Amino acid sequence: MTMHTDAQDVLDRLKTAQSKPLGDPRFKSLIGLEKSTFSQSQSATSGLTFYDLELGAKFLYPVLTPLRNMIPRVSGKGGIQAAWRAITKINTTGLRFGVSSANRGGVLAVATQDYTASYKGIGVETSVDFEAQFAGQEFDDVRAIGAKTGLEALMLGEEAMILGGCASGALGVTPTPSLAASTSGGSLAAQTWSVICAALTLDGMMNGSIQGGVQGQITRTNADGSSDTFGGGVAAKSASATAATTGATGSISASVMPVPGALGYAWFWGAAGAEVLGAITTINSLVISAAAAGSQTAASLGSNDNSANVLAFDGLIYQAFKPGSGASVYTMSPGTAGTGSPLTADGSGGIIEIDTVLKSMWDNYRLSPDTMWVSSQEALNISKKILAASQSSAQRFVFETAQDLVGGGIMVRTYLNRFSMQGGGVVDIKVHPNMPAGTILFTTKGLPYPLAGVGNVMQIRTRQDYYQIEWPLRTRKYEYGVYADEVLQHYFPPALALITNIGNG
Repeated sequence: MTMHTDAQDVLDRLKTAQSKPLGDPRFKSLIGLEKSTFSQSQSATSGLTFYDLELGAKFLYPVLTPLRNMIPRVSGKGGIQAAWRAITKINTTGLRFGVSSANRGGVLAVATQDYTASYKGIGVETSVDFEAQFAGQEFDDVRAIGAKTGLEALMLGEEAMILGGCASGALGVTPTPSLAASTSGGSLAAQTWSVICAALTLDGMMNGSIQGGVQGQITRTNADGSSDTFGGGVAAKSASATAATTGATGSISASVMPVPGALGYAWFWGAAGAEVLGAITTINSLVISAAAAGSQTAASLGSNDNSANVLAFDGLIYQAFKPGSGASVYTMSPGTAGTGSPLTADGSGGIIEIDTVLKSMWDNYRLSPDTMWVSSQEALNISKKILAASQSSAQRFVFETAQDLVGGGIMVRTYLNRFSMQGGGVVDIKVHPNMPAGTILFTTKGLPYPLAGVGNVMQIRTRQDYYQIEWPLRTRKYEYGVYADEVLQHYFPPALALITNIGNG
């Protein structure tokens, strides 16, 4: 009787629902639509949801090493340094060569020079614990990734060292800043402000930031528990200079004499004794318009010169800066504080400062460089200045077959060297990933000297090229070291040149 009544009730409800929309609650309760047993999870890692993870890690970081890629690598022959001797000039006394009848000529004088370059070890360690390897099964080979990233990191560090390693070019004490206070141009409160400056090498520039600070002396704990202490690329800080502002809109123009070898400057300001990092510039001046935004104190740098790194070899920049190198080094004048002196267009498609350097290399050594290494800032500024004199004739457009589609753009990739034997040579302009703004490096691949005895003008000489060590297990993790033992040889530093302290514009 009960089963018949229940069946009849279901039939009655169906007949009633036939004339009702699907949203009728009686229909929903009849067929169970008011609640789903399974629904899509709102999280990718919960519920009965497939996790669509592609196998294999993606390596989304740049490994740009143009100098390392182009410079030949040769094997050394032991010892602690590469050494070579060169005759750098003949007829140093300006001997005349006419001779009288039956007499002998004058005696020729030559100049010689000895060169050395000490080998340095470079290396980095990585590790993979057992659990990381277990967890990565069926996804990727974590141990192989550990070795791969170690090698790539070593190459990136080697590239920076080739460009601007500073082993012997200590910057010394940074000059005391010159200050000029103004009642306008900023938001400085009425106060007596103390300003301290510290010059930076390439290493200091690459690893310094307003929020993170600049690194003076570094003590690194190594994988084996030992430690190394070396300079982080910061010169001895300057003495403090003071200036007073009035009102609430004050500013201070600050500058120091350009420091030979400096590629940038760290600036600290605040009350005397409480100066904190507020700016890092690529020229020797700035305009202080607000309170310093960083947290590192000038006092934390101590008083020592920590610009040189005893564990590095001298890179191209500091081989050029080295006193007596013979390299042409052009330092831009200080110019207006905060702006400096930008490169100067000559009005005929050239740049005065670049031509000055090229002319100096030709006049003194009969050399013509083939490459300029620049930052993105200088690449853009060089293009603008060269094209300013001939924009209409230098335009290049690319037309596509699609209607109304046109692409345009101008970028100067080479520079005409007007000072060479062939009457004009081409200098490639290449952006280097580690080159700071404000600096241009010129390099030369070949010497135009007959029988010079120099196969490679510059080369990486190795006592031991890249090698990897998988260390014996001492804990439940795999440990890897990637190393090399090498030095950068540049046989003739006059084939290098630099322009530094370039303002943006």
